[in-house]
Amino acid sequence: MEQHSYFVYIMANASGSALYIGFSGALERRVAQHKTKALPGFSRRYNITKLVYFEELSSPQEAIAREKVIKGLTRKKKMQLIKKHNPTFHDLLPLSS
Repeated sequence: MEQHSYFVYIMANASGSALYIGFSGALERRVAQHKTKALPGFSRRYNITKLVYFEELSSPQEAIAREKVIKGLTRKKKMQLIKKHNPTFHDLLPLSS
């Protein structure tokens, strides 16, 4: 039986002043939705287009629980988490042409 992966992720706007934390079972598709502003809401309003952090988990329950933990962190702790794994704050999944 094939094991499915789930992801908790953090996206940011270009300056890093706005962060969006979410989870998905299809990270590439979800990131593309943010980048193309396919869905209304926070990410469209604040131009959230850079994937700056993600974790892979083995169940949706783990991903939801981890998302809640990250959302509960202070902004400073969120930025420390991102910079620990992505010190240059670059886009981890740029859209391909």
